Amino acid sequence: VSMKQLLQNVSNGRAVVLDVPAPQCGRGEILVRVGASLVSAGTERMVIEFAEKNIFEKALARPDLVRQVLNKATREGVLSTIQAVRQRLNTELALGYSNAGEVIEVDQGVTEFQVGDRVACAGGGYAAHAEIVRIPRNLAAKIPSVRSLRPEIDFEEAAFTTVGSIGLQGLRLAHLELGETVAVIGLGLIGLLVIQLARAGGCTVIGMDIEERRCRLAEQLGCNATATDAQRMRAAIAAGTEGKGADAVLITAATNSNAPVELAGEIARDRGRIIAVGAVGLQIPRKTYYEKELSVYISRSY
Repeated sequence: VSMKQLLQNVSNGRAVVLDVPAPQCGRGEILVRVGASLVSAGTERMVIEFAEKNIFEKALARPDLVRQVLNKATREGVLSTIQAVRQRLNTELALGYSNAGEVIEVDQGVTEFQVGDRVACAGGGYAAHAEIVRIPRNLAAKIPSVRSLRPEIDFEEAAFTTVGSIGLQGLRLAHLELGETVAVIGLGLIGLLVIQLARAGGCTVIGMDIEERRCRLAEQLGCNATATDAQRMRAAIAAGTEGKGADAVLITAATNSNAPVELAGEIARDRGRIIAVGAVGLQIPRKTYYEKELSVYISRSY
């Protein structure tokens, strides 16, 4: 049985929809026919941009991989290492990590799901942009069949589950309480979901993004105030907290720059909490963080 799947070549960056063999249900897994698959613009854009770079640009962008290659060459020799690198670059990469659909097969050892269940799925390499996906039992959750005052949750809504759980994990690490003020740096998809979750939890939220349209959308979704640059963000936090600073700062931006973590330290209150949700520069400015005795958490996704 074949199916269609979106794949990207790591070497040249081309994304194509191909006919590929449908996956087989493995031990502790379920097979799901996908009803909706979410495109995570930030994460997938970074993957695509990396794939489009030439070999030298890839090396500059990922010095950690260069070190791995050099270590492998030392252990196993240059020729075998070159062959392994070429093989890796010529592989097709599966995009996507958040979707929803209907269970069509269940491993006999899995008891929490049945054929016909509607589920939300997660995981890079699992919840891909494909017609059928195989999902480990711990990376799937049943979609509630009834929701008060609203129709049944559809697949498009449920496909946001993984991304929402990324934001939720960041908020859990922030240990927020009713009435506290949380700053959100980066108002992309995850940042906007964080705002709504924090507001639902009784917090005041002040957000920042360099794009004006994202700030306006954040305000429509309940954000108490927004800013488009660091200076305005400092002013907004000072005005919203009587100069004390935010109780917690969630960094949901995606950038190699160290600017977000520096700003987070400046706008956090004494003994505040900084949570890095997005992939950002993490060279901690010791003086600021030491003087305020700030706590730093690295959220490991969901």
